[in-house]
Amino acid sequence: MAEQTVTVTVAYGSTKHSITVTGQDGSEATVKDLSDALAQVTGVPAPSQKIIFKGKSLKDMEEKLSSFGVKQGCKLMMIGKRNSPEEEAELKKLKDIEKSVEQAAKKLEKVDGELTGLKNGFLAKDLQAEALNKLDHRVKVASEQFMKILEQIDSLSLPENFNDCRMKKKGLVKIVQDFLAQCDKVEAGISDHLVKIQSKNMALVD
Repeated sequence: MAEQTVTVTVAYGSTKHSITVTGQDGSEATVKDLSDALAQVTGVPAPSQKIIFKGKSLKDMEEKLSSFGVKQGCKLMMIGKRNSPEEEAELKKLKDIEKSVEQAAKKLEKVDGELTGLKNGFLAKDLQAEALNKLDHRVKVASEQFMKILEQIDSLSLPENFNDCRMKKKGLVKIVQDFLAQCDKVEAGISDHLVKIQSKNMALVD
């Protein structure tokens, strides 16, 4: 069985780095694990790295290092350019925005969970309408947050050569758009449930 932890030497420019890589969740170390470790040590972001072993470029990030014959004590080489301080500053802004997205997503997840609970009858019928209206307000707040985040991302003007930033920005826009679609879905679910409750109450009155 291949080792979960492997130490290799990676030459980058005139510097040699001893890198110890450990696989995630008890599995074998992958190219991605090595790439992440190299990004921390050298400052070269993963998309800009080219890791070479025995003349071959290790491109498949999910592939195990052992499948390329990389084992304890092996020597590899990496070429790639560090980001400029300006690009790093923009990346930091994007990472901060990413944290805001995660916080808003947690709020949305909570509302979704509570809505499922209401649909399953975890609350007395007469209290459901009030609870649904509160959930509706919370979804609207989350939706507004996502819209503001989208505007924030949009306002970032990135030069053509900031490839790492541009990729991250594109990915973030897609994530936020997906969450906005989810907000609409949850809002529609709340509306449907409110209509059901109201029609049941009308029936009871009749």
